[in-house]
Amino acid sequence: MPDAYSLDGKSVLVTGGTGSFGKRFIASLLHDHNPRRIVIYSRDELKQFEMQTSSTFAPHADLLRYFIGDVRDEARLTRAMEDIDVVIHAAALKQVPAAEYNPFEAVKTNIIGAENVINASMATAVERVVALSTDKAAAPINLYGATKLASDKLFVAANNHRGGRDIRFSVVRYGNVMGSRGSVIPFFMDRANAGALPITDVRMTRFNITLDEGVKFVHDSLARMWGGEIFVPRIPSYRITDVAMAVAPDAKQEVVGIRPGEKLHEEMLTSTDSLSSIEFDDYFVILPSFPLFDVEAFAAESGSAPGVHCAEGFSYNSGSNDEFLTVDELRQLIETKMH
Repeated sequence: MPDAYSLDGKSVLVTGGTGSFGKRFIASLLHDHNPRRIVIYSRDELKQFEMQTSSTFAPHADLLRYFIGDVRDEARLTRAMEDIDVVIHAAALKQVPAAEYNPFEAVKTNIIGAENVINASMATAVERVVALSTDKAAAPINLYGATKLASDKLFVAANNHRGGRDIRFSVVRYGNVMGSRGSVIPFFMDRANAGALPITDVRMTRFNITLDEGVKFVHDSLARMWGGEIFVPRIPSYRITDVAMAVAPDAKQEVVGIRPGEKLHEEMLTSTDSLSSIEFDDYFVILPSFPLFDVEAFAAESGSAPGVHCAEGFSYNSGSNDEFLTVDELRQLIETKMH
């Protein structure tokens, strides 16, 4: 197994660094590690200004650098990655309806942008790249999921042509981040006093992960990565009707039907994926299509206990998950994580 990887003394660049994940990840870097420099790469000058002047980040102005730029611009990415050791790629167009209406815009950011991040990392001295993915990339039925699946494939395959460079690319895939912009919980909270909540389908389920859990999983994956893995955390599911009960127990639930591009249940690991996946105590790893390392050594050394190959036909599905959050657990999470 590779030596333990420390972020102390490293220069880290985060694409989409002014987003919910980016800000929380950078805050955790400042709190728990001793980085040499952090570059926030994003295209929104207002969000960068707000971040610069916030009480969380203003005291660390000597460590933070703010780059205006778009992942669609390879030359700008390459300039931003000078003297960078670690890249966290969190920038994406992720709103499903917007991607369906503006398909090639999503392609340019999520696919071409991914290739630009890879090329810029290869052209500089970057050591490790972790790209954020989504459960919608598993057996995708909407364009957003399809673009993220293509992005995942690009990052995994980048390990095949890294040549003599000391660089590794891996992917982290997880489910709905509790409270992220445009997600169901803040949507319900905005309408909690309206007397009724729109429910797409009473059978609908989703995976759930808090922002802090997502940040920790990325940190853990950075330390574990050999290059070419898709890391999938073991996390609970919830029923959409239970979320409505947790937010507004007295509100009427009105079924409005599934929207275009939505599934009843999300998958993070399909039955086909399971043929080349390893299961550890609290996460799964989808192995690269082309052999990049000794799989048995990886399984033996990459977790607190040895990993095992997933059973044939296994899938990791939000509807058949073995752990569901109760209404009380959801209410407690909402109160502690979203206020």
